[in-house]
Amino acid sequence: MTRFALTLEFDGTPFMGLQRQPHGPSVQESVERAIRAVTGEEVTLHSAGRTDTGVHALAMRSHVDIEKPFEPFRLMEALNALLRPDPIAVTGCQIVPDEWHARFSCTGRAYEYRIVNRRAPLTLERNRAWQVPQPLDAEAMHRAAQALVGRHDFTTFRSAHCQAASPVKTLDRLAVRRAGDEVLIAAEARSFLHHQVRSMVGCLALVGMGRWPVGQVASALAARDRQELGFNAPPHGLYFVKATYPGES
Repeated sequence: MTRFALTLEFDGTPFMGLQRQPHGPSVQESVERAIRAVTGEEVTLHSAGRTDTGVHALAMRSHVDIEKPFEPFRLMEALNALLRPDPIAVTGCQIVPDEWHARFSCTGRAYEYRIVNRRAPLTLERNRAWQVPQPLDAEAMHRAAQALVGRHDFTTFRSAHCQAASPVKTLDRLAVRRAGDEVLIAAEARSFLHHQVRSMVGCLALVGMGRWPVGQVASALAARDRQELGFNAPPHGLYFVKATYPGES
């Protein structure tokens, strides 16, 4: 039995999320089906994180155990051929030790949220960014975001369906910057609560629009009350960017 670590890139638009779902297509189901076609084996894909319906990934790390011997490059090529036409690509494949686990060995996760801040409709970026037509003050958003960095009780920014044992998380980085018409929000932590990033982005957008003062984000955090949340930003602007593991640069 060999453990292969896969790096997945995918457009989440047609999927109900990464994790297998009983009510619709998932990234996990597509990858497992491709592996079964290549190997004849029933396998389970384990991943560094979960993504909601419509959320994308640039480099999701996953692993799978396969009995049949394969060279990593050949396995990657075979999977990419069989994943078509699903918008999923295996961009990396390597053999890892049996104790390496895509989820439990992960020491850091990074997301990016993309806002296109313009009035004209989206064409190429449709379903790949959130369009906000009113002007956004990215500098005010960044200032407000700093109140969320550190170890806090993030109950306000936690989905009612979140299964995490505790609402306390340590947010290592939350940075907002403007690049032309785009406002980009980078979030990094060891782990996140369900909907945490989208909830934080929704509140920061209210600051950017001038509907919330900068200090209201800190007040919402301190309230530890979901009723104090502004709103969840839509899923299609969110990207899983990176998973970090010990010994990897």
